[in-house]
Amino acid sequence: MFKPPRSIMKREIFEPEHDEFRATARSFFETICVPRADEWEARGYSDRDAWIEAGKLGLLGWEMPEKYGGAAIIDFRFNAILNEEFWLTGSVGLGLGVQNDITSGYFRDLTTDEQKQRWLPGFVSGELITAIAMSEPGIGSDLARLKTTAKRDGDEYVVNGAKTFISNGLLADLVIVACRTDPDAEKPHKGISLLVVEAGMSGFTRGRKLDKIGQKSADTAELHFEDVRVPVSNRLGEENQGFYYLMRNLPAERLGIAIHAVAQARRAVELTTRYAHDRNAFGQPIGTFQVNRHALAQMHTEIDVMQTYVDRCIMAVNSGELTADEAAGAKWWATETQWRIMDRCLQLHGGYGYINEYEIARLWRDSRVQRIYGGTNEIMLDIVGKGLGF
Repeated sequence: MFKPPRSIMKREIFEPEHDEFRATARSFFETICVPRADEWEARGYSDRDAWIEAGKLGLLGWEMPEKYGGAAIIDFRFNAILNEEFWLTGSVGLGLGVQNDITSGYFRDLTTDEQKQRWLPGFVSGELITAIAMSEPGIGSDLARLKTTAKRDGDEYVVNGAKTFISNGLLADLVIVACRTDPDAEKPHKGISLLVVEAGMSGFTRGRKLDKIGQKSADTAELHFEDVRVPVSNRLGEENQGFYYLMRNLPAERLGIAIHAVAQARRAVELTTRYAHDRNAFGQPIGTFQVNRHALAQMHTEIDVMQTYVDRCIMAVNSGELTADEAAGAKWWATETQWRIMDRCLQLHGGYGYINEYEIARLWRDSRVQRIYGGTNEIMLDIVGKGLGF
């Protein structure tokens, strides 16, 4: 049977150690995750043992110091490979990207030695699943005006409030919660701190698992905090500096979304190219019709352009050169291009594209959120526009 190539152009950014890591990641996803895809989609979350297996294979927390189980390697190419293979193998649900792309920087850079000893070994082994809670009901992208409060009471903070749209929210053992610790701050963004709330703390409850359009197997939840007493020793970094920490880490998160966009689009085009070879209409494969052949040619070329752009951003992260403006632009352009490709791929499947048993239908649903999370694409354009001096 015809197997379409994964790429037209050779990528120049990887070394042999990256190829070895890719082979490990691909094997993990193919053997541990793909066979459970239907189960996880129906249930709405993945299995914890898959996290443990990922930890054993070195697929978690490689940025952490070696004495805590990591490899002390800070190289976003590894993040890219893991995200790519997740989608290219047809995996679902496992929120490794949240741990490696988003929360890793906070736990690596902001933790004290005591906190590192408590949390990092489990972070790397997969025994401690992490999440970050920024979004709140009614607040959206305006993080500076969040309402969850943390009032100091001796050696503890008393946390009250609610968070929503929290990825890994159901399974997380450690949740980084953005809280308002200085309600009287001259500017709202100057009164925010980051606290790590641990599973089992009194007053910390998880609300309903949100019923999403797509990414059904990726657990997303509401979190509630009612007089949750969090030790001061669970604060990340300095008090009232949380907003600045968030802004520092968001570019990597947004680049991660762009990487997902390329990989999802590539998977969709692979599936569609294969379908166009196998599906006959009017006595010939549908890919031989000029309109379809041209559509596939255009999408393959667009993916290579998108991949080149994103690869440049990956290397810019490694060199410390990627700016917030550039990350926002990459997230906007990649996800907008992704959505156009996804929609065209579904169309090329005809009526079968609308049937859930076909992977293209799930990919189409799963891709829609890309233009929303990490900051809506309208916010991305606003960031780029402000960087132009407007």
